[in-house]
Amino acid sequence: MSDTDRPRVAVFRPDDERLDAARTLLADLGVEPVADPMLAVEPTGATPQDGEYVVFTSKTGAELVASAGWDSGDATVVAIGPKTAEALEAAGYAVDLVPDDYSSTGLVDLLADRTDGAGVEVARSDHGSPVLLEGLRDAGAAVHETVLYRLVRPDGAGEAAELAAAGDLDAACFTSSLTVEHFLDAADARGLRAAAIVGLNAAVVGVIGDPTRETAESLGIDVDVVPAEATFEALARETVAALRER
Repeated sequence: MSDTDRPRVAVFRPDDERLDAARTLLADLGVEPVADPMLAVEPTGATPQDGEYVVFTSKTGAELVASAGWDSGDATVVAIGPKTAEALEAAGYAVDLVPDDYSSTGLVDLLADRTDGAGVEVARSDHGSPVLLEGLRDAGAAVHETVLYRLVRPDGAGEAAELAAAGDLDAACFTSSLTVEHFLDAADARGLRAAAIVGLNAAVVGVIGDPTRETAESLGIDVDVVPAEATFEALARETVAALRER
């Protein structure tokens, strides 16, 4: 516990408004946020190629294409979830489709019956799940991927790994497989990987989505919470609730 006697909960969101919102939400839930960004954005300068469908999988991607002046033309614009849709619409793009399940699997379920023989452009980061590309190709789509940005580990990341290794972290909220991998890379750089895993396994670990759960478990991390809704708010609320139950 910290000096405030509130449980410490780590959050690994990029250091922008998403991290600010995460801090505020966790504080409102009565815990002490440990903000330890594990992802930084490096734009590639690329924009989506033409396609009958253009799929965006993040708010960051939406903002990058908007700043580049991308023209959607007659394409059917697809957003993975409401935050991505809001960013596209704020930039003046009409969003045609959003899946009920805000995930790569949800996108495949949404588009599989619509895209047989169609050209589908997927615009996203360099660490996108293969589930989306493979699922659409299996459905008969001609799929092309454009990498809009790379996700890298920020210099200095790793405060949460140090706390976990010392037994001073009560919970952690991982939003992607890459945040798990970068957390362990940061721990490794400090010579704390094994101790950090032990500390996480004594804490409550929440993750967004089964791919993130599978990554964490394959690396020796026990996962306690996978919210049904793939949003940070659901992740934070359910992780804190599980922490309170202990």
